[in-house]
Amino acid sequence: MAGIGVRLNKIYNKNTITTNVFGFGYSTVITVAPIFLVIMAIMIMQYLLGFSKLGYLTRELYASTVLYIFIFGLLTSSPFNAVLSKYMSDVIYWETYEDIMPCFHVGLVMNVILSSAVGIPFIIREYFVGQVPLYYVLTGYAGYMALMFVFYSMLYLSICKDYKKISYYFLLGMTVTVLLSLLLVKVFNFECTYGMLVSLDVGFILIGVLEFAKIRSYFRENSGKYMEVLRYFKKYWQLVVINFLYTLGLYIHNFVFWTTDMHIIVVKCFVSMMSYDMATCLAMFTNISATVIFISRVEMFFHERYKRYSEAVIGGRKMDIEESKRRMFGQLSEELLNLVRIQFIVSVVVFLLAIIFLPRFGLAGLVMQIYPCLAAGYFILFVMYAEIIFLYYYNDYDGALITALVFCVATLIGAWFSTFLKPIWFGLGLVFGSMVGFVCAYLRLRHIEKNLDIHVFCKGNLMKKGEGRKPSNLVYSSLKGKNRKGRY
Repeated sequence: MAGIGVRLNKIYNKNTITTNVFGFGYSTVITVAPIFLVIMAIMIMQYLLGFSKLGYLTRELYASTVLYIFIFGLLTSSPFNAVLSKYMSDVIYWETYEDIMPCFHVGLVMNVILSSAVGIPFIIREYFVGQVPLYYVLTGYAGYMALMFVFYSMLYLSICKDYKKISYYFLLGMTVTVLLSLLLVKVFNFECTYGMLVSLDVGFILIGVLEFAKIRSYFRENSGKYMEVLRYFKKYWQLVVINFLYTLGLYIHNFVFWTTDMHIIVVKCFVSMMSYDMATCLAMFTNISATVIFISRVEMFFHERYKRYSEAVIGGRKMDIEESKRRMFGQLSEELLNLVRIQFIVSVVVFLLAIIFLPRFGLAGLVMQIYPCLAAGYFILFVMYAEIIFLYYYNDYDGALITALVFCVATLIGAWFSTFLKPIWFGLGLVFGSMVGFVCAYLRLRHIEKNLDIHVFCKGNLMKKGEGRKPSNLVYSSLKGKNRKGRY
Protein backbone atom coordinates (compact mmCIF):
# COMPACT_ATOMS: atom_id res chain seq x y z
CA MET A 1 0.00 0.00 0.00
CA ALA A 2 2.91 2.29 -0.61
CA GLY A 3 0.82 4.30 -3.05
CA ILE A 4 -1.15 5.87 -0.21
CA GLY A 5 1.99 6.89 1.62
CA VAL A 6 3.47 8.72 -1.36
CA ARG A 7 0.34 10.82 -1.79
CA LEU A 8 -0.07 11.48 1.93
CA ASN A 9 3.55 12.52 2.28
CA LYS A 10 3.01 15.22 -0.33
CA ILE A 11 -0.07 16.45 1.55
CA TYR A 12 1.26 16.37 5.11
CA ASN A 13 4.69 17.80 4.26
CA LYS A 14 3.06 21.22 3.85
CA ASN A 15 2.30 21.02 7.60
CA THR A 16 -0.76 23.29 7.77
CA ILE A 17 -4.16 22.78 9.37
CA THR A 18 -5.83 22.76 5.97
CA THR A 19 -3.51 20.11 4.54
CA ASN A 20 -3.85 17.95 7.67
CA VAL A 21 -7.63 18.01 7.37
CA PHE A 22 -7.39 17.32 3.65
CA GLY A 23 -4.99 14.44 4.27
CA PHE A 24 -7.36 12.85 6.77
CA GLY A 25 -10.24 13.30 4.34
CA TYR A 26 -8.23 11.79 1.49
CA SER A 27 -7.21 8.75 3.49
CA THR A 28 -10.83 8.35 4.64
CA VAL A 29 -12.15 8.41 1.09
CA ILE A 30 -9.74 5.76 -0.17
CA THR A 31 -10.24 3.38 2.74
CA VAL A 32 -13.75 3.48 4.20
CA ALA A 33 -15.80 5.48 1.68
CA PRO A 34 -17.34 2.36 0.04
CA ILE A 35 -18.87 1.30 3.37
CA PHE A 36 -20.41 4.71 3.99
CA LEU A 37 -21.72 4.96 0.43
CA VAL A 38 -23.63 1.68 0.76
CA ILE A 39 -25.11 2.66 4.12
CA MET A 40 -26.10 6.09 2.81
CA ALA A 41 -27.77 4.54 -0.23
CA ILE A 42 -29.82 2.19 1.94
CA MET A 43 -30.87 5.01 4.27
CA ILE A 44 -31.81 7.33 1.37
CA MET A 45 -33.94 4.60 -0.25
CA GLN A 46 -35.73 3.90 3.01
CA TYR A 47 -36.44 7.60 3.56
CA LEU A 48 -37.63 8.36 0.02
CA LEU A 49 -39.80 5.26 -0.30
CA GLY A 50 -41.49 5.44 3.09
CA PHE A 51 -39.93 2.29 4.48
CA SER A 52 -40.95 3.12 8.08
CA LYS A 53 -44.65 3.01 7.14
CA LEU A 54 -44.53 -0.62 6.01
CA GLY A 55 -45.69 -3.59 8.08
CA TYR A 56 -43.42 -5.04 10.74
CA LEU A 57 -42.88 -8.42 9.06
CA THR A 58 -42.11 -6.81 5.70
CA ARG A 59 -39.55 -4.46 7.22
CA GLU A 60 -37.89 -7.17 9.29
CA LEU A 61 -37.64 -9.56 6.33
CA TYR A 62 -35.88 -6.90 4.25
CA ALA A 63 -33.60 -5.80 7.12
CA SER A 64 -32.67 -9.41 7.93
CA THR A 65 -31.96 -10.19 4.27
CA VAL A 66 -29.63 -7.21 3.90
CA LEU A 67 -27.95 -8.01 7.23
CA TYR A 68 -27.26 -11.61 6.20
CA ILE A 69 -26.04 -10.54 2.75
CA PHE A 70 -23.38 -8.33 4.30
CA ILE A 71 -22.27 -10.53 7.19
CA PHE A 72 -22.02 -13.79 5.30
CA GLY A 73 -20.83 -12.14 2.09
CA LEU A 74 -17.87 -10.80 4.07
CA LEU A 75 -17.29 -14.05 5.95
CA THR A 76 -17.23 -16.29 2.89
CA SER A 77 -14.95 -13.96 0.92
CA SER A 78 -12.45 -13.56 3.76
CA PRO A 79 -10.60 -16.92 4.06
CA PHE A 80 -8.78 -16.92 0.71
CA ASN A 81 -8.04 -13.22 0.25
CA ALA A 82 -4.91 -13.05 2.42
CA VAL A 83 -3.15 -15.82 0.46
CA LEU A 84 -4.23 -14.35 -2.87
CA SER A 85 -2.98 -10.94 -1.75
CA LYS A 86 0.38 -12.51 -0.82
CA TYR A 87 0.61 -14.22 -4.20
CA MET A 88 -0.31 -11.01 -6.02
CA SER A 89 2.32 -9.02 -4.14
CA ASP A 90 5.01 -11.57 -5.00
CA VAL A 91 3.98 -11.67 -8.66
CA ILE A 92 4.12 -7.89 -8.91
CA TYR A 93 7.56 -7.92 -7.23
CA TRP A 94 8.78 -10.51 -9.74
CA GLU A 95 7.08 -8.57 -12.58
CA THR A 96 5.44 -11.73 -13.95
CA TYR A 97 2.12 -10.00 -14.49
CA GLU A 98 0.79 -12.77 -16.69
CA ASP A 99 0.42 -14.90 -13.52
CA ILE A 100 -2.22 -12.59 -12.04
CA MET A 101 -5.21 -13.76 -14.07
CA PRO A 102 -4.69 -17.42 -13.06
CA CYS A 103 -4.72 -16.16 -9.47
CA PHE A 104 -7.96 -14.28 -10.13
CA HIS A 105 -9.67 -17.31 -11.69
CA VAL A 106 -8.58 -19.78 -9.00
CA GLY A 107 -9.60 -17.44 -6.20
CA LEU A 108 -12.96 -16.70 -7.82
CA VAL A 109 -13.79 -20.40 -8.21
CA MET A 110 -12.87 -21.07 -4.58
CA ASN A 111 -14.96 -18.13 -3.35
CA VAL A 112 -17.96 -19.17 -5.45
CA ILE A 113 -17.79 -22.75 -4.18
CA LEU A 114 -17.57 -21.69 -0.53
CA SER A 115 -20.26 -19.01 -0.85
CA SER A 116 -22.60 -21.41 -2.64
CA ALA A 117 -22.02 -24.12 -0.04
CA VAL A 118 -23.14 -21.68 2.65
CA GLY A 119 -25.89 -19.88 0.72
CA ILE A 120 -27.75 -22.63 -1.14
CA PRO A 121 -28.83 -24.67 1.94
CA PHE A 122 -30.06 -21.46 3.55
CA ILE A 123 -32.19 -20.33 0.61
CA ILE A 124 -33.68 -23.82 0.32
CA ARG A 125 -34.79 -23.56 3.94
CA GLU A 126 -36.00 -19.99 3.39
CA TYR A 127 -38.23 -21.12 0.52
CA PHE A 128 -39.62 -24.38 1.90
CA VAL A 129 -39.71 -23.64 5.64
CA GLY A 130 -40.02 -19.86 5.68
CA GLN A 131 -42.53 -19.83 2.81
CA VAL A 132 -40.83 -16.78 1.29
CA PRO A 133 -41.70 -16.25 -2.39
CA LEU A 134 -39.13 -17.80 -4.74
CA TYR A 135 -38.46 -14.53 -6.57
CA TYR A 136 -37.60 -12.81 -3.27
CA VAL A 137 -35.36 -15.69 -2.17
CA LEU A 138 -33.43 -15.72 -5.45
CA THR A 139 -33.07 -11.95 -5.42
CA GLY A 140 -31.54 -12.06 -1.95
CA TYR A 141 -29.19 -14.87 -3.02
CA ALA A 142 -28.15 -12.90 -6.11
CA GLY A 143 -27.29 -9.92 -3.90
CA TYR A 144 -25.25 -12.16 -1.61
CA MET A 145 -23.20 -13.62 -4.48
CA ALA A 146 -22.81 -10.21 -6.14
CA LEU A 147 -21.45 -8.67 -2.94
CA MET A 148 -19.02 -11.56 -2.54
CA PHE A 149 -17.74 -10.83 -6.06
CA VAL A 150 -17.45 -7.11 -5.24
CA PHE A 151 -15.39 -7.82 -2.11
CA TYR A 152 -13.23 -10.26 -4.05
CA SER A 153 -12.53 -7.91 -6.96
CA MET A 154 -11.71 -5.07 -4.56
CA LEU A 155 -8.70 -7.10 -3.43
CA TYR A 156 -7.03 -6.86 -6.86
CA LEU A 157 -7.68 -3.16 -7.32
CA SER A 158 -6.37 -2.52 -3.81
CA ILE A 159 -3.14 -4.36 -4.64
CA CYS A 160 -2.87 -2.16 -7.75
CA LYS A 161 -3.26 0.96 -5.54
CA ASP A 162 -6.38 1.99 -7.47
CA TYR A 163 -8.35 3.15 -4.43
CA LYS A 164 -9.90 6.12 -6.19
CA LYS A 165 -11.47 3.81 -8.77
CA ILE A 166 -12.97 1.64 -6.04
CA SER A 167 -14.61 4.67 -4.40
CA TYR A 168 -15.77 5.96 -7.79
CA TYR A 169 -17.34 2.61 -8.71
CA PHE A 170 -19.17 2.44 -5.38
CA LEU A 171 -20.41 6.00 -5.83
CA LEU A 172 -21.70 5.18 -9.31
CA GLY A 173 -23.21 1.86 -8.23
CA MET A 174 -25.02 3.30 -5.22
CA THR A 175 -26.30 6.27 -7.25
CA VAL A 176 -27.79 3.82 -9.75
CA THR A 177 -29.24 1.84 -6.83
CA VAL A 178 -31.11 4.83 -5.41
CA LEU A 179 -32.40 6.05 -8.78
CA LEU A 180 -33.45 2.56 -9.87
CA SER A 181 -35.35 1.97 -6.61
CA LEU A 182 -37.36 5.15 -7.23
CA LEU A 183 -38.08 4.03 -10.80
CA LEU A 184 -39.15 0.51 -9.83
CA VAL A 185 -41.35 1.52 -6.89
CA LYS A 186 -42.81 4.83 -8.09
CA VAL A 187 -43.17 4.08 -11.82
CA PHE A 188 -43.40 0.29 -12.18
CA ASN A 189 -45.23 -0.22 -8.87
CA PHE A 190 -42.82 -2.77 -7.41
CA GLU A 191 -43.40 -3.68 -3.78
CA CYS A 192 -41.19 -1.29 -1.75
CA THR A 193 -38.78 -3.72 -0.09
CA TYR A 194 -38.49 -5.91 -3.19
CA GLY A 195 -37.76 -2.85 -5.33
CA MET A 196 -35.01 -1.79 -2.91
CA LEU A 197 -33.56 -5.30 -2.86
CA VAL A 198 -33.51 -5.55 -6.67
CA SER A 199 -31.90 -2.12 -6.92
CA LEU A 200 -29.25 -3.09 -4.40
CA ASP A 201 -28.47 -6.22 -6.44
CA VAL A 202 -28.13 -4.18 -9.63
CA GLY A 203 -25.82 -1.73 -7.85
CA PHE A 204 -23.57 -4.53 -6.58
CA ILE A 205 -23.49 -6.22 -9.99
CA LEU A 206 -22.56 -2.93 -11.65
CA ILE A 207 -19.73 -2.36 -9.18
CA GLY A 208 -18.45 -5.91 -9.68
CA VAL A 209 -18.56 -5.64 -13.48
CA LEU A 210 -16.70 -2.32 -13.44
CA GLU A 211 -14.04 -3.73 -11.10
CA PHE A 212 -13.59 -6.82 -13.26
CA ALA A 213 -13.33 -4.70 -16.42
CA LYS A 214 -10.63 -2.60 -14.79
CA ILE A 215 -8.71 -5.68 -13.72
CA ARG A 216 -8.86 -7.07 -17.26
CA SER A 217 -7.60 -3.76 -18.64
CA TYR A 218 -4.55 -4.04 -16.37
CA PHE A 219 -3.78 -7.73 -16.92
CA ARG A 220 -4.49 -8.97 -20.42
CA GLU A 221 -2.24 -12.05 -20.51
CA ASN A 222 -2.78 -15.39 -18.83
CA SER A 223 0.15 -17.73 -18.14
CA GLY A 224 -2.12 -20.63 -17.18
CA LYS A 225 -0.09 -21.40 -14.02
CA TYR A 226 -3.08 -22.37 -11.90
CA MET A 227 -1.25 -25.00 -9.86
CA GLU A 228 1.25 -22.40 -8.69
CA VAL A 229 -1.59 -20.51 -7.02
CA LEU A 230 -2.80 -23.66 -5.28
CA ARG A 231 0.73 -24.31 -3.99
CA TYR A 232 0.60 -20.93 -2.26
CA PHE A 233 -2.45 -22.10 -0.31
CA LYS A 234 -0.47 -25.10 0.87
CA LYS A 235 2.57 -22.99 1.74
CA TYR A 236 0.72 -20.12 3.44
CA TRP A 237 -2.25 -22.00 4.87
CA GLN A 238 -1.93 -19.98 8.08
CA LEU A 239 -3.12 -16.86 6.24
CA VAL A 240 -6.39 -18.59 5.34
CA VAL A 241 -7.08 -19.43 8.97
CA ILE A 242 -5.90 -16.04 10.30
CA ASN A 243 -8.13 -14.00 8.02
CA PHE A 244 -11.15 -16.20 8.65
CA LEU A 245 -10.71 -16.24 12.43
CA TYR A 246 -10.26 -12.48 12.58
CA THR A 247 -13.36 -11.86 10.45
CA LEU A 248 -15.33 -14.42 12.44
CA GLY A 249 -14.22 -12.71 15.64
CA LEU A 250 -15.77 -9.47 14.43
CA TYR A 251 -19.22 -11.08 14.49
CA ILE A 252 -19.01 -14.12 16.73
CA HIS A 253 -20.29 -12.13 19.72
CA ASN A 254 -23.35 -11.25 17.62
CA PHE A 255 -23.93 -14.93 16.91
CA VAL A 256 -23.81 -15.69 20.65
CA PHE A 257 -26.51 -13.12 21.38
CA TRP A 258 -28.59 -14.52 18.53
CA THR A 259 -29.00 -17.65 20.68
CA THR A 260 -30.42 -15.81 23.72
CA ASP A 261 -34.10 -15.33 24.50
CA MET A 262 -33.79 -11.70 23.32
CA HIS A 263 -33.37 -12.71 19.70
CA ILE A 264 -36.01 -12.55 16.99
CA ILE A 265 -36.69 -15.10 14.25
CA VAL A 266 -38.09 -13.92 10.93
CA VAL A 267 -39.86 -16.47 8.68
CA LYS A 268 -38.29 -19.29 10.71
CA CYS A 269 -34.90 -18.62 9.07
CA PHE A 270 -33.35 -15.25 9.87
CA VAL A 271 -32.12 -15.06 13.46
CA SER A 272 -30.89 -11.75 14.88
CA MET A 273 -30.94 -9.43 17.86
CA MET A 274 -31.50 -6.04 16.28
CA SER A 275 -30.65 -3.96 19.35
CA TYR A 276 -27.26 -5.66 19.76
CA ASP A 277 -26.61 -5.70 16.01
CA MET A 278 -27.36 -1.98 15.70
CA ALA A 279 -25.14 -1.19 18.69
CA THR A 280 -22.38 -3.25 17.04
CA CYS A 281 -22.68 -1.25 13.83
CA LEU A 282 -22.49 2.05 15.73
CA ALA A 283 -19.50 0.89 17.78
CA MET A 284 -17.63 -0.26 14.68
CA PHE A 285 -18.15 3.08 12.94
CA THR A 286 -17.10 4.94 16.09
CA ASN A 287 -13.65 3.38 15.73
CA ILE A 288 -13.42 2.91 11.96
CA SER A 289 -11.07 5.91 11.72
CA ALA A 290 -8.41 3.70 13.36
CA THR A 291 -8.01 2.03 9.96
CA VAL A 292 -7.44 5.40 8.33
CA ILE A 293 -4.98 6.55 10.99
CA PHE A 294 -3.04 3.29 10.88
CA ILE A 295 -2.73 3.19 7.10
CA SER A 296 -1.74 6.85 6.96
CA ARG A 297 1.01 6.66 9.57
CA VAL A 298 2.41 3.27 8.62
CA GLU A 299 2.63 4.25 4.97
CA MET A 300 4.38 7.52 5.83
CA PHE A 301 6.73 6.47 8.62
CA PHE A 302 7.11 2.77 9.50
CA HIS A 303 7.38 1.49 5.95
CA GLU A 304 10.43 3.69 5.36
CA ARG A 305 12.16 2.44 8.51
CA TYR A 306 11.40 -1.16 7.56
CA LYS A 307 12.84 -0.56 4.11
CA ARG A 308 16.04 0.90 5.53
CA TYR A 309 16.49 -2.08 7.82
CA SER A 310 16.03 -4.48 4.89
CA GLU A 311 18.64 -2.57 2.87
CA ALA A 312 21.06 -2.67 5.80
CA VAL A 313 20.63 -6.44 6.10
CA ILE A 314 21.40 -6.92 2.41
CA GLY A 315 24.61 -4.93 2.27
CA GLY A 316 25.24 -2.96 5.46
CA ARG A 317 27.68 -3.21 8.35
CA LYS A 318 26.71 -4.81 11.64
CA MET A 319 26.60 -1.36 13.20
CA ASP A 320 24.20 -0.15 10.49
CA ILE A 321 22.00 -3.21 10.93
CA GLU A 322 21.74 -2.73 14.69
CA GLU A 323 21.01 0.98 14.37
CA SER A 324 18.33 0.54 11.68
CA LYS A 325 16.78 -2.27 13.73
CA ARG A 326 16.61 -0.06 16.83
CA ARG A 327 15.00 2.77 14.86
CA MET A 328 12.54 0.42 13.17
CA PHE A 329 11.20 -1.01 16.42
CA GLY A 330 11.23 2.43 17.98
CA GLN A 331 9.02 3.60 15.12
CA LEU A 332 6.77 0.56 15.53
CA SER A 333 6.21 1.35 19.21
CA GLU A 334 5.62 5.00 18.39
CA GLU A 335 3.02 4.14 15.75
CA LEU A 336 1.06 1.92 18.14
CA LEU A 337 1.12 4.62 20.83
CA ASN A 338 0.10 7.32 18.36
CA LEU A 339 -2.71 5.14 17.06
CA VAL A 340 -4.03 4.70 20.61
CA ARG A 341 -3.71 8.41 21.43
CA ILE A 342 -5.32 9.76 18.27
CA GLN A 343 -8.03 7.11 18.07
CA PHE A 344 -8.91 7.65 21.72
CA ILE A 345 -9.57 11.35 21.06
CA VAL A 346 -11.58 10.59 17.91
CA SER A 347 -13.60 7.84 19.61
CA VAL A 348 -14.44 10.03 22.62
CA VAL A 349 -15.67 12.85 20.35
CA VAL A 350 -17.74 10.50 18.18
CA PHE A 351 -19.08 8.74 21.27
CA LEU A 352 -20.25 12.01 22.82
CA LEU A 353 -21.91 13.07 19.57
CA ALA A 354 -23.65 9.70 19.31
CA ILE A 355 -24.91 9.90 22.89
CA ILE A 356 -26.29 13.41 22.30
CA PHE A 357 -27.80 13.17 18.82
CA LEU A 358 -28.70 9.53 18.10
CA PRO A 359 -31.62 9.40 20.56
CA ARG A 360 -33.23 12.20 18.54
CA PHE A 361 -33.27 9.87 15.51
CA GLY A 362 -34.94 7.04 17.39
CA LEU A 363 -31.80 5.17 18.48
CA ALA A 364 -32.24 4.99 22.23
CA GLY A 365 -33.11 2.51 24.95
CA LEU A 366 -31.37 -0.86 24.77
CA VAL A 367 -29.21 0.13 21.78
CA MET A 368 -27.59 3.02 23.64
CA GLN A 369 -27.12 0.87 26.75
CA ILE A 370 -25.14 -1.74 24.81
CA TYR A 371 -23.22 0.74 22.65
CA PRO A 372 -20.58 2.11 25.13
CA CYS A 373 -19.03 -1.25 26.03
CA LEU A 374 -18.96 -2.38 22.41
CA ALA A 375 -17.30 0.91 21.40
CA ALA A 376 -14.52 0.19 23.90
CA GLY A 377 -14.18 -3.33 22.52
CA TYR A 378 -13.79 -2.23 18.91
CA PHE A 379 -11.28 0.41 20.01
CA ILE A 380 -9.01 -2.34 21.36
CA LEU A 381 -9.82 -4.65 18.45
CA PHE A 382 -8.57 -2.28 15.75
CA VAL A 383 -5.34 -1.68 17.70
CA MET A 384 -4.91 -5.45 17.91
CA TYR A 385 -5.38 -5.72 14.15
CA ALA A 386 -2.58 -3.16 13.69
CA GLU A 387 -0.31 -5.50 15.65
CA ILE A 388 -1.31 -8.41 13.39
CA ILE A 389 -0.28 -6.33 10.36
CA PHE A 390 3.10 -5.71 12.00
CA LEU A 391 3.46 -9.47 12.55
CA TYR A 392 2.88 -9.92 8.82
CA TYR A 393 5.80 -7.57 8.16
CA TYR A 394 8.12 -10.04 9.92
CA ASN A 395 6.52 -13.15 8.40
CA ASP A 396 5.40 -14.31 11.85
CA TYR A 397 2.37 -16.16 10.57
CA ASP A 398 2.37 -18.50 13.56
CA GLY A 399 2.18 -15.53 15.91
CA ALA A 400 -0.63 -13.94 13.89
CA LEU A 401 -2.48 -17.28 13.83
CA ILE A 402 -2.20 -17.67 17.60
CA THR A 403 -3.42 -14.08 18.07
CA ALA A 404 -6.44 -14.57 15.78
CA LEU A 405 -7.33 -17.89 17.41
CA VAL A 406 -7.01 -16.55 20.94
CA PHE A 407 -9.03 -13.46 20.00
CA CYS A 408 -11.86 -15.47 18.44
CA VAL A 409 -12.10 -18.07 21.24
CA ALA A 410 -11.80 -15.48 24.02
CA THR A 411 -14.51 -13.35 22.38
CA LEU A 412 -16.79 -16.39 22.12
CA ILE A 413 -16.31 -17.31 25.78
CA GLY A 414 -16.56 -13.71 26.96
CA ALA A 415 -19.73 -13.10 24.93
CA TRP A 416 -21.36 -16.19 26.39
CA PHE A 417 -20.51 -15.03 29.91
CA SER A 418 -21.75 -11.49 29.23
CA THR A 419 -25.22 -12.79 28.25
CA PHE A 420 -25.84 -13.34 31.98
CA LEU A 421 -24.98 -9.71 32.83
CA LYS A 422 -26.97 -6.50 32.59
CA PRO A 423 -27.36 -4.93 29.10
CA ILE A 424 -24.75 -2.27 29.81
CA TRP A 425 -22.14 -5.07 30.04
CA PHE A 426 -23.27 -7.06 26.97
CA GLY A 427 -20.21 -5.89 25.03
CA LEU A 428 -17.80 -7.17 27.66
CA GLY A 429 -17.11 -10.31 25.63
CA LEU A 430 -15.66 -8.28 22.77
CA VAL A 431 -13.62 -6.19 25.22
CA PHE A 432 -12.21 -9.33 26.82
CA GLY A 433 -11.43 -11.07 23.52
CA SER A 434 -9.81 -7.99 22.00
CA MET A 435 -7.70 -7.38 25.10
CA VAL A 436 -6.48 -10.98 25.19
CA GLY A 437 -5.65 -10.83 21.47
CA PHE A 438 -3.88 -7.49 21.92
CA VAL A 439 -1.68 -8.85 24.72
CA CYS A 440 -0.89 -11.99 22.72
CA ALA A 441 0.16 -9.98 19.63
CA TYR A 442 2.18 -7.57 21.78
CA LEU A 443 4.13 -10.44 23.36
CA ARG A 444 4.85 -11.87 19.91
CA LEU A 445 6.17 -8.52 18.70
CA ARG A 446 8.43 -8.31 21.75
CA HIS A 447 9.64 -11.84 21.03
CA ILE A 448 10.43 -10.87 17.43
CA GLU A 449 12.32 -7.79 18.58
CA LYS A 450 14.54 -9.89 20.83
CA ASN A 451 15.10 -12.65 18.27
CA LEU A 452 15.02 -10.78 14.97
CA ASP A 453 18.65 -11.61 14.16
CA ILE A 454 17.90 -15.32 14.50
CA HIS A 455 14.78 -14.90 12.36
CA VAL A 456 16.65 -13.04 9.61
CA PHE A 457 20.09 -14.68 9.54
CA CYS A 458 19.42 -18.25 10.71
CA LYS A 459 16.61 -19.21 8.34
CA GLY A 460 17.13 -21.47 5.36
CA ASN A 461 19.33 -24.48 4.61
CA LEU A 462 22.98 -24.82 3.68
CA MET A 463 22.22 -27.86 1.56
CA LYS A 464 19.42 -28.26 -0.92
CA LYS A 465 16.62 -30.48 0.32
CA GLY A 466 16.06 -33.72 -1.50
CA GLU A 467 15.37 -37.45 -1.19
CA GLY A 468 17.99 -40.17 -1.04
CA ARG A 469 20.78 -41.43 1.19
CA LYS A 470 21.79 -39.05 3.96
CA PRO A 471 25.29 -37.58 3.40
CA SER A 472 27.97 -38.32 5.97
CA ASN A 473 28.21 -35.90 8.85
CA LEU A 474 32.02 -36.10 8.75
CA VAL A 475 33.30 -32.79 7.42
CA TYR A 476 37.07 -33.31 7.59
CA SER A 477 39.48 -36.02 8.63
CA SER A 478 43.25 -35.76 9.01
CA LEU A 479 43.63 -39.55 9.18
CA LYS A 480 44.88 -41.57 6.24
CA GLY A 481 43.87 -44.95 4.96
CA LYS A 482 40.38 -46.31 5.28
CA ASN A 483 39.07 -43.15 7.01
CA ARG A 484 40.05 -41.15 3.97
CA LYS A 485 36.76 -42.11 2.35
CA GLY A 486 34.91 -40.31 5.08
CA ARG A 487 36.00 -36.90 3.89
CA TYR A 488 33.23 -34.60 2.71
